Amino acid sequence: MTQSFGLTTTARLALLQRLAKRRAHQDEARAGQGHNGGGHAEGHGAGREGRGHGTRSRFADLPGMRDFALMQTAVEALSLESPFFRPHAGVAGARTTIGNSRYLNFSSYNYLGLNGDPRVTGAAKAAIDRYGVSPSASRLVSGERPVHAELESLLAENYGAEAALCMVSGHATNVTVIGHLMGARDVIVHDAAIHNSCTEGARLSGARRIPFAHNDWRAAERALEGARRAAGRALLVIEGHYSMDGDVPDLARFVEIARRHDAWLMVDEAHSLGVLGPTGRGIFEAQGVDPAGVDIWMGTLSKTLSGCGGFIAAQRDLIEWLRHTAPGFVYSVGLPPNLAAAASESLRIMRAEPWRVEKLQHNARHFRDRARAMGFDTGSSEGHAIVPVITGSSVKAARLSVAMFERGVNVQPIVFPAVPEQAARLRFFLCAEHETADLDRALEALADAMASLSPLEVPG
Repeated sequence: MTQSFGLTTTARLALLQRLAKRRAHQDEARAGQGHNGGGHAEGHGAGREGRGHGTRSRFADLPGMRDFALMQTAVEALSLESPFFRPHAGVAGARTTIGNSRYLNFSSYNYLGLNGDPRVTGAAKAAIDRYGVSPSASRLVSGERPVHAELESLLAENYGAEAALCMVSGHATNVTVIGHLMGARDVIVHDAAIHNSCTEGARLSGARRIPFAHNDWRAAERALEGARRAAGRALLVIEGHYSMDGDVPDLARFVEIARRHDAWLMVDEAHSLGVLGPTGRGIFEAQGVDPAGVDIWMGTLSKTLSGCGGFIAAQRDLIEWLRHTAPGFVYSVGLPPNLAAAASESLRIMRAEPWRVEKLQHNARHFRDRARAMGFDTGSSEGHAIVPVITGSSVKAARLSVAMFERGVNVQPIVFPAVPEQAARLRFFLCAEHETADLDRALEALADAMASLSPLEVPG
């Protein structure tokens, strides 16, 4: 019998019928509660939308909550084990401890193996001894520490920029900078696969938002050309290394497009720093492009740099304006000093030990090439640090993740709606600490896990 999304056709139809029936019962129950609750509220003459003081609003009515409940029902119906939120008992590098067992690990961003390096932890401990764990205030008020300026100087130097600014969250960095920089009369043109933080920032700004086909610079130019004349300002946003697919853009093309259409170019380097280029400086180093062609460099401290937070590197006037006016910086506590110190030390080690970058890149190419030779679909991965294995089914991806875990390999599934259903995948993050034998063992485990999957049947 044919399979669809990891299920037999019969099983898939049975699951849909079961979920629809359960949803109908939930809707009936909710409608009945709403009727009784509404009458109670009217009887007491209270409340917005007929809610009385004694009636609590139901979170189940939130947009998306119903779909989430259906997803949970599907997981329960299929007896799927969740691969998420497993607690790691130590540093997660090439290997990790979960529960009482050791696993090969392909689910962490510790690209150069610097998280846990004694030099990095030593710098963090020294900062704690000197400054404590928290700056206890926004940097604008009294949270500024010398380690902040030191880190920002190193980041600006890496990108050949005049200045840099660090914030406490990578996600919040994109949200607050894009949301603050652009306005309702402006246009933001971005890759369709851009990170959620960028689209949330665009939504906050109120600007017109136009996605273009992933990694298609011609589509980007058409979109920008068509929208530019009617817009006040324009922002073109891409990533240096796409976290879902492991591919990279043609940076020089995007620089040309931005200049030709009087737009700012912003490059999210979250997964590029420490990964691309002979010494890990990023996509501009890998492709031999002058970094001055990019108006805004964005990145995170949580991958190669062993910390947490985000940064912007750009012209000094923009950085100073953000430093004094960006809500996510002005109204937020400053970056913890120990994280700033850890990130600075990680950046120094990255520059001093390029063998780490070379080892990472060798590992990723080996893994991608062998996976393809074994018949796995690795999509458009260029073999830098991220290699997806596309399963074409969210259910199949989840089942494979569990099967891999049972075989001593920790790798997470990426499922709908994070990616289209037909593009569901296992996503392998490679690091410099992996050995060739680790990579081969993981792929052999994947082949065995794939062969072991049998069609799911839904109980009646």
